[in-house]
Amino acid sequence: MVFDAHRHIGVLPAYPFYGGPPVNPDTTARATVGQLIADLDAEGTERALVLPNYGVPDPAVAFSFNELAVEAAQRDDRIRAGLWVSPRPEDQDRTLQALKLAGEEGVRALKLSFLLGGRPTDPACRPLLDRIFAEAARYGLVVHVHTSPGAASDIDEVGHLVDWYAGQVPVHLVHFGGGMSGHIKLAGSRFFDWIAAGKRVYTDLSWAIGFAPRWLAQEIERRGIGHDRVLFASDQPWGDFAGEYARLAAATGGGALGELVFRDTFAALYD
Repeated sequence: MVFDAHRHIGVLPAYPFYGGPPVNPDTTARATVGQLIADLDAEGTERALVLPNYGVPDPAVAFSFNELAVEAAQRDDRIRAGLWVSPRPEDQDRTLQALKLAGEEGVRALKLSFLLGGRPTDPACRPLLDRIFAEAARYGLVVHVHTSPGAASDIDEVGHLVDWYAGQVPVHLVHFGGGMSGHIKLAGSRFFDWIAAGKRVYTDLSWAIGFAPRWLAQEIERRGIGHDRVLFASDQPWGDFAGEYARLAAATGGGALGELVFRDTFAALYD
């Protein structure tokens, strides 16, 4: 059985990324709950955490998919919902509206990404960060945070959220740092240091560079901690389910670690 801890719903408008023509790179994006459920059936995915799709530099688009994610969770018990929120002062009204959905049936996470602006260490973002994590603690939710090397999404920045909040709230570091420097910083020490310090930190390996899943699995076995902190995630439509599954299955093998990664840790967090 496969439980997917990070995938998206909603179709984004075409956008002229990087100065090119308007394009839709997320070719497997799904506009309806029915289409999402059909994908789960085709994959054999038994559980999924579904988050609003995002990527175009307009936060209003991501916020607009919150109700769709909640609808998915309330229509099919295999699905749990995550809500898009933002710590940017410009997004305060929309974030407060999103947080009103935090107690809805099926909601199990809040999603942050600094790709659309803001920065963990920006003092202007701290009041809403405090509010977001307080609501997560109130409702027993996980906070998902996008990671990728450099700028505001680098683990040097996002790691502050673990330091400040993960003693009380589970923090899911999406993409395990998202690239070479992030992988080395996390697997080399920081991920395990946080676990040893009692932080409720989790991760997935979607987007991970080839060496990272196997190295992380080896470090988990060598250190004897972290077995229950790694989840499988497809990141559909930005990831590829078959490819993400194959890489992580090869790294974790068919034993106890694989059972935790593909099923049991998701169940502990979301069921």
